[in-house]
Amino acid sequence: MTGQEPGAEALPTPEDNRRQLLYWRLLARLFDPEEQATLESGSLAVVEDIGLPSALLDPQASVDSIVQRHPELAAEFDGLMAPSEASPEPEPEPSPESDAASASAGAVDGGRDRAAEVRRAALVSKVLLNVFSTGSGTVTAGQLSRWQSDAGWLERSLGCKPGELRGARAGGIGPELGAIEAGLVKRMRLREVLADPRLAARLTPSMSLIEQLLRDKNNLSGVALANAKALIRRFVDEVAEVLRTQVEKATVGALDRSIPPKRVFRNLDLDRTIWKNLTNWSPEEERLYVDRLYYRHTARKTTPQRLIVVVDQSGSMVDSMVNCTILASIFAGLPKVDVHLIAYDTQALDLTPWVHDPFETLLRTNLGGGTDGTVAMALAQPKIAEPRNTVVVWISDFYEWQTEPLFESMAAVHRSGAKFIPVGSVTSSGRASVNPWFRERFKDLGTPVLSGHISKLVHELKTFLT
Repeated sequence: MTGQEPGAEALPTPEDNRRQLLYWRLLARLFDPEEQATLESGSLAVVEDIGLPSALLDPQASVDSIVQRHPELAAEFDGLMAPSEASPEPEPEPSPESDAASASAGAVDGGRDRAAEVRRAALVSKVLLNVFSTGSGTVTAGQLSRWQSDAGWLERSLGCKPGELRGARAGGIGPELGAIEAGLVKRMRLREVLADPRLAARLTPSMSLIEQLLRDKNNLSGVALANAKALIRRFVDEVAEVLRTQVEKATVGALDRSIPPKRVFRNLDLDRTIWKNLTNWSPEEERLYVDRLYYRHTARKTTPQRLIVVVDQSGSMVDSMVNCTILASIFAGLPKVDVHLIAYDTQALDLTPWVHDPFETLLRTNLGGGTDGTVAMALAQPKIAEPRNTVVVWISDFYEWQTEPLFESMAAVHRSGAKFIPVGSVTSSGRASVNPWFRERFKDLGTPVLSGHISKLVHELKTFLT
């Protein structure tokens, strides 16, 4: 309520104008790198008047550098753009007199703190401009590092942990952030950066950077190759830690009661031991004499299983290639699981000898362009010795050269009794583009394409293999 005549338009307050000015500057800078003098000078006056540092308007200043100089702002950036968990309670309707007084003072109006909205607009503009306005030309290692840091602040402002939108739970704007980062990496003189240990140390491994390293690894040598390998190994170890946790949390097999429980203290079933020995209770001594200790069963029923992972290593499936290579190595470490890994584009490569070491496996991949799954099937089919104890996971977008012959061979694998799992992608975000021709036929076959987060594939595999 503003105390005006019914139907009359509310007049903008000074705070409304200030907020609008900051957002007009944001839009102008996003779509035109040239400064608009009027918007810049007006925004500077607003920022200084509300007690914020003028560095917020400096496109060269990172959020990190601003927070280092003004640590009290860190709490304001956290959750800055996070959606509200609950709608505010409706405010009591103010009288015309009190409403006019608050409007003239720029205070809280109708439940809105307009002064706080201006401050928020200034902080939001800083984060968005630093992340989404990346300029043009060559990118240095320092610029990439700064962008990654600012992207982390954007994630924090959305209520996420740094790296979360570009990592395990990516979604929403996550793919857009990944695309911007990939563009920055492509604009780097990466070989020169890798050849300088000081510059290479400033790089933070990410999927975009790893993709570029895998594409260019055959052109690197000496110090540059050593630095590239170090970055790949760091990234592999970080992803492996996340996936290993997911595998450990997934469903496991039933208890195997045919195996006697291991007689160690951690397996002691104290409640059952007391219950079974209650007849030995001595009321006079108030003491329980224990004739026998009872232990819990912890062994799980497992049968030898074979896991065959076939991964499309064409350019569009790099994220899946990295994730599945690491995932295969984790399952290869489980008891009684025989893991085979095949990568293909127009040629197929059996990576099984290195499946326990995802780092070495990735170094042997050769990211290509086209896809011919029939060459991979020629390697995979002979490995299906016992169909009932075999699961075949095929990760691809299924845009194939020989569609019908490949699908017929996949259907034959399914009919043989092996568990066939087609997967559109195993990216961090779970987003996938799948050939609709294959999607429909897999659905008719009763083996729909698995889509969603990588944790779904982990659950499917763990349930079948243990």
